[in-house]
Amino acid sequence: MRTQPSRPAPGHLSPARLLLAFAFALTALCCRAQAEWQQAKYGAVPGGYNFWITLPQDYLASGHPLPVVIFLHGQSLCGNDLNRVKRYGTLDAIAMGRTVEAIVLAPQNPGGAWSPKKINDMLEWTKRHYKVDTTRVSVLGMSLGGYGTLDFAGTYPQKVAAAMALCGGSTLKNPERLGEVPLWIMHGTADRAVSINESKKVVARMQAADADKRLRYDWLQGASHGALARAFYLSQTYDWLLSHSTADPGRPVNRIIPITQADMQQAYTTLGKRAQQILSELDYGDYLIEIPASQ
Repeated sequence: MRTQPSRPAPGHLSPARLLLAFAFALTALCCRAQAEWQQAKYGAVPGGYNFWITLPQDYLASGHPLPVVIFLHGQSLCGNDLNRVKRYGTLDAIAMGRTVEAIVLAPQNPGGAWSPKKINDMLEWTKRHYKVDTTRVSVLGMSLGGYGTLDFAGTYPQKVAAAMALCGGSTLKNPERLGEVPLWIMHGTADRAVSINESKKVVARMQAADADKRLRYDWLQGASHGALARAFYLSQTYDWLLSHSTADPGRPVNRIIPITQADMQQAYTTLGKRAQQILSELDYGDYLIEIPASQ
């Protein structure tokens, strides 16, 4: 007599189906974790910027407030396609493996000068929705984003623990309040898009006002406009920013952590083909960046 093969009891899953169900559950969990790790925010701040928020992978498990790093892009990434903000800079560095132990905010400017108020509105929204160490908010940016960095830091110096401005300048009529913020300005001497004189003006005005106690600045010999983007891919950049707090007595600037020209030259060595894509994106040639009007 031929026996019928046994069938699983109702509600019972075979080992193969259990394995398949586990795979689906794991995929769903990974997708959920990825969504929590980086999210695009459209219209979260009424009348404000759309932006990316990126969380360290252990954010939910850590249970303690984290610093904030704000990345402000240059003119070439302006527009209404938020994915453009990932073409180079802090978000791209994270995607390439750079660890930033902070909540990273990366807004997109649709065009024109960066608005310190809109940047602040984004920051305040983040404070309401995430666990933020409000004493360790820093900002960095390049080109148009360098202007935005200095304008934001000079408008809200009590909120900014440290700022790094690359090949930019400032539209502030009174940049003396920048002296309240640990600040690092860098510019290449061969910049044909934004003249190094734009950064030198800021430094000179701070020095004239005796407001340069917390200022670091470096003029990179022979460096072009696009060369300064290399700083986004260096661990020292984020180590320096995150070493500051508004709660530090006297708020001294960290002058110990170095970023040398040799460091900048080596910044892309581990990126392979991605380095050529970044260089192509930043090939400004003789293109002149539109200088924002003074505020």
